Amino acid sequence: MQRKGFTLIELLVVIAIIAILAAILFPVFARAREKARQSSCLSNVKQIMLGTLMYAQDYDETLEPHITFHTDNPFPGGQIYLGWTYMIEPYVKNAQIFICPSKPGTQFSHANYLHLPTGYGMRERVAGRPIAYFQVPAETFIYCDATQFQFGDDASDLGRIDHRHNGMANVAFIDGHVKATKLDQLRQIDPYL
Repeated sequence: MQRKGFTLIELLVVIAIIAILAAILFPVFARAREKARQSSCLSNVKQIMLGTLMYAQDYDETLEPHITFHTDNPFPGGQIYLGWTYMIEPYVKNAQIFICPSKPGTQFSHANYLHLPTGYGMRERVAGRPIAYFQVPAETFIYCDATQFQFGDDASDLGRIDHRHNGMANVAFIDGHVKATKLDQLRQIDPYL
């Protein structure tokens, strides 16, 4: 008895079924991959926040400023203005946490602490203040996924919060907790917005 092969129609049907399944599953896989990146990013934001709390403990319970000025130029590249990452990096001891895995083209360089496309931003309004200043630290955010290295609180600056993780942004609050949220949810809870 001779073995019969596939006909062209049967082969096309199998290919069509595989294509339909792929079209259904690829978005699911993409969302799952982004969820994994979001978890990694949330871990980064938590480490940044823990570094900030350690910094505050060393500096009379005061948060670091978003930018600091030094006249003696002892820093990489002869810089005199240094961003918040420079002050936190000794506490976290891992510059890679300043890089969001979901933001393409991000990098961290010890040669430039001021204008880094890291993927995270610090809120200027809360920077440099004593932790005791905030009446509800669990509702006041300090860091988030952002398109800017630092930002204020007006409407245009809040638009710099980047909801790059399936429509969510990872946010760190002054009390030390972190979570994924949306801008509308932040506006409802943060008393300083």
